[in-house]
Amino acid sequence: MPVTVDPHLEQIRPVEPRTPTGCEECLRLGSPWVHLRLCLTCGHVGCCDSSPLRHAREHAGEADHPIVASYEPGEDWRWCFVDEQFV
Repeated sequence: MPVTVDPHLEQIRPVEPRTPTGCEECLRLGSPWVHLRLCLTCGHVGCCDSSPLRHAREHAGEADHPIVASYEPGEDWRWCFVDEQFV
C-alpha cells in the first residue's frame, strides 16, 4: 500500500514560541485555555479545540498555517488541521 505524505509538511519551519507562557489571544483577553498548540509555520501559540475559544484552529484557518505541534510537556505529536490527521 503506498504511503501518503501530507503535502502541508513543507510549511514547517524552525520556530520559537511567540508567547511561551500561554495562548497568545487568551493572554490578551484574559480567557482560560485547556491545552496549547504551537504553529510550526510561525510560532503562534494557541489554545486547543477543547478550549473555549479554539485559537489554534482559528489561527490555522486565518493564516493558512495548517500544522501544529502539541505545546504540552511530555507530548510529542503534530496535527494537520486541513487533513484532520496526525502527521
